[in-house]
Amino acid sequence: MVMWNPWRGCHKCSDGCLHCYIHKGDSKRGIDTNIIVKTKDFYKPIEKYKNGNYKVKSGIVYVCFSSDFFLEDADLYRKECFEMMKERDDLTFIFLTKRIERFNECIPDDWGEGYDNVVIGCTIENQENANRKLKFFSTCAIQHKYIIAQPLLEDIDIEDYLEGIECVVVGGESDINGRVLDYDWVKHIKKQCEKHRVSFEFRQAATHFIKDHKQYYVATKDLTKIARIANLNTKG
Repeated sequence: MVMWNPWRGCHKCSDGCLHCYIHKGDSKRGIDTNIIVKTKDFYKPIEKYKNGNYKVKSGIVYVCFSSDFFLEDADLYRKECFEMMKERDDLTFIFLTKRIERFNECIPDDWGEGYDNVVIGCTIENQENANRKLKFFSTCAIQHKYIIAQPLLEDIDIEDYLEGIECVVVGGESDINGRVLDYDWVKHIKKQCEKHRVSFEFRQAATHFIKDHKQYYVATKDLTKIARIANLNTKG
């Protein structure tokens, strides 16, 4: 697994951003997250050794996990990033976005039906955003689509939007003041995915986690462990 953050910084734009870990971490270090800057890793996917071989070996690359790939402030940078993705067709690039409505403004001229080595995840957190974002997401020309329901803030129905989706990822909020995640909500989404033969992944519980009508406090170190023990993940 390789992380590629061509720029850093972001702006809160959605209900799920309230306790954003990037903003929290930056605040502790005295960094203004709202200032968007290119990083020293901008050209990471195409950097080479002296012998001409790429430094990043074939595999999966997670893109912009400290920002949003469709961020307005990065419009000047994105075209070059897409060019690098096209050059490195031996890599699979995965990025998530809370700004899927900007899709048509952000894709390159030669996008066509999508690059086969690019996976795009549309992030949602409640029914209102699911209805609005996923309705548009379903119209986007993308070869590989994920839905990311994290942090999941309420019980939601996404059955109408599962056609063409490869995987749905669900998770809770990690913060001492975070909002609750009810295990029944997670199982409801899993049931919808099974019905439509879509892969499902329960990625992490929440700091405030409800199971069988009882609320628990879960330490950060145990969030992914709880999800793993639940053993809900399925392949579509």
